[in-house]
Amino acid sequence: MKKLIFKKFYLDHAFFFLYVAFSVTLIVWVIQAVNFLDIVSEDGHSFRIYFFYSLLNLPKILSRVLPFIFFISLFYIIVKYENHNELIVFWTIGIKKIKFINEVVKLSLFYIFVQLVFTSYIVPTSQDKARSFIRSSQLEFFPSLFKEKKFIDTVDGLTIFIGKKNKDGSFKNIFLKDQISETESQIIFSKNGYIVNNQNNKNYLELSNGKIINNNGDKSTVLSFNKTSFNLSNYSTKTTTFPKVQEISTKILLSCVVSLTNINIIKIDNKIFNKYFACNAKNSNGMKQEIFKRLVLPFYLPLLSLIASIMVINSKDSYNYRRFQFFLFFIGTSIIIFSEVSVRYTSMSNFLVLFFSCMPIIFFITFYLFLLNKLKFLK
Repeated sequence: MKKLIFKKFYLDHAFFFLYVAFSVTLIVWVIQAVNFLDIVSEDGHSFRIYFFYSLLNLPKILSRVLPFIFFISLFYIIVKYENHNELIVFWTIGIKKIKFINEVVKLSLFYIFVQLVFTSYIVPTSQDKARSFIRSSQLEFFPSLFKEKKFIDTVDGLTIFIGKKNKDGSFKNIFLKDQISETESQIIFSKNGYIVNNQNNKNYLELSNGKIINNNGDKSTVLSFNKTSFNLSNYSTKTTTFPKVQEISTKILLSCVVSLTNINIIKIDNKIFNKYFACNAKNSNGMKQEIFKRLVLPFYLPLLSLIASIMVINSKDSYNYRRFQFFLFFIGTSIIIFSEVSVRYTSMSNFLVLFFSCMPIIFFITFYLFLLNKLKFLK
C-alpha cells in the first residue's frame, strides 16, 4: 500500500514536471529562435542552418530551467495533495512525515543524474554540434546581406555598399572592397549588378560598367570592364565559428584545469585539446565557472526538494498556512538565484570554488536539522 501511494506521488510529479518543462522550454525556445533569425538576415546562412542551430539549443534551455521547474512542480504537487486531503492518506496508513520527506529527497537523486547527464554531456555536445553547422556552412543568402546605402562588413574580408536595390533583385552603384592581405586589396566600382547561382551552387556577383582598382603596397592599377564576375562563394561570415567554453566537452575542461593546477604533476598534452580551444591560464576562470555550473549546481536539487517538502509540517487548516507557503516558495527561489549568482564568484580564487561547492551540503544539513527539530517539537 505504501509503495502504491508513493508510486502515485512520483507519477503525478513526473507528469506535471514534464508538462511544465515542455511548456516553458518551448516558450523560451521560440523567443530565442526569433533572435536567431539574424543568422539568416544578417549573416547570410540558409534556413536549414538556422533550423538545426535553433533546434540544438533545446537541451541548453531545458538544463537551465530544470532546477526551477523541479522545485515548482514538487511544490505544486505537495500543495495540491494537501488541499485535496491526499496527504492524510500517508499519515493514516502509518507513514511518518520524516519518511515522506526522505522519499522526496531520494526522488531528487534521479533528477540530479538527469541534470548531470544534460550539463556534462548532452548540452556541450549539442552546442558544439550547433556551432559546427555554422562553421561548415556557406553563405547562401547573400541578397539578404545587401542593403541600400549601407556599408556591410558581415562577410569576412569584404566590404559591400549598394546604392540602390531594385525589386527584381538587381543592384545599382555597387562598391566592393576585397581585403586580400594587410598590404593588398581590390576595390571594384560598378553601375549595375545582380547575383547568380550556378550549377555548382556557388554564388557569383555579375557586374557591368565599372572599374577595378588593385592596390599592392604603394602601387595601384586601374582596369575598366564592361562585364565581370565576382565569386562570392570564397567568403565566409564573421559569425563566431570557434567553440566557446560552453561548447567544450567536460573531459577536456577537467583535463585542462587539472593540468594547469598541477603543472608539475601532469604534463600538458595539447593533443587532447580541441584545435579551436586554448588551454591556458587566461581561459582558466571561464573553465572553472563552466565546470561549476555543470558539476556542482545540480546538487542543489536535494536542497530544493527538502524546502518544498517542508510544506508537510503545516496543514492547510493552520492560521498562517498561506503565509508559510509564500515563505517557503521565496526561500526556494532565493536558493536558485543564489546558486546562479555564485557561479561568477568561483573564478576569483580556488578557495571560493571550494566554499561555494560546499554550500549545497551546508544548506541541506542546516535545513534538515531544522526540520528534525521542528518535527520533534510537533510531537
